[in-house]
Amino acid sequence: MTTVTQTPAPVPAVPTRVADSPYRLSFGHLLRSEWIKITSVRSTWWSLGVAAALSVAISMMIAGASSSFGPGFPAVSAILMPTQFTMLVAGILGAIVITGEYSTGMIRSSLTAEPRRGAVLAAKATVVAVLMAVVTAVTYAISIAATAPLLTEGIDWSEPSLAIVPLAYGVLSMVVFTLIGLGFGFIVRNGAGAIAATVGVLFVLPIVVQMFAMAGEGWRWIVDLGQYLPMNAASTLTSPGGDDIVPALLALIGWTVVPLVIGWGVLRTRDA
Repeated sequence: MTTVTQTPAPVPAVPTRVADSPYRLSFGHLLRSEWIKITSVRSTWWSLGVAAALSVAISMMIAGASSSFGPGFPAVSAILMPTQFTMLVAGILGAIVITGEYSTGMIRSSLTAEPRRGAVLAAKATVVAVLMAVVTAVTYAISIAATAPLLTEGIDWSEPSLAIVPLAYGVLSMVVFTLIGLGFGFIVRNGAGAIAATVGVLFVLPIVVQMFAMAGEGWRWIVDLGQYLPMNAASTLTSPGGDDIVPALLALIGWTVVPLVIGWGVLRTRDA
């Protein structure tokens, strides 16, 4: 005798609606998270501290020797001349800000929390730029106070082109150097490689270009192009009373935008 069993008809699944989370990672929240990440590591404060200490100490040395430079030496140059040394610290800081995340794997958490990779790059660039601008401005203020008793002739604040404008371009230059390092960090993703690329562009290339100054007119075009390297463009902008600053300003903007755009492309197309 055969028993026929009847399989019960499947009960249709009742669609369930998952309640939308009230929390959203806005760009403001992203800025806050990047601020916490950048300021909570000791390497950031060591880099900023070294840059500030170098800037103030070298400014005081230059101010102390300013009487030997002659009457035409602009006093504000004592504040700005250390930039050719502190630029390396700024560039290295920009590089390690992102390569540190790749070395620890934190970048995966960042991109999981915020899948819009361009927003992550923009937030990190904004935070590190603001931090460097504020620290540089404070460092300049300390240097101005520390060098005032040492300068033969004080800074002429009545003429903006001899004081305020060069100092503002000095702050801008330090921000640009930091963002160049950040861009190379996103591109290379390795601390040593990003630092080497940053130092090469900021420090080595100007020296190489300068070697061609004695090579004759046939190589003059290399020297002319060298004026648009980041450090040379910054020197043009921070020279008191300088003329024809538009090409130098455009050069700094280009050196900021291009590495960050390439870094954004790399960030979008490669896995973390």
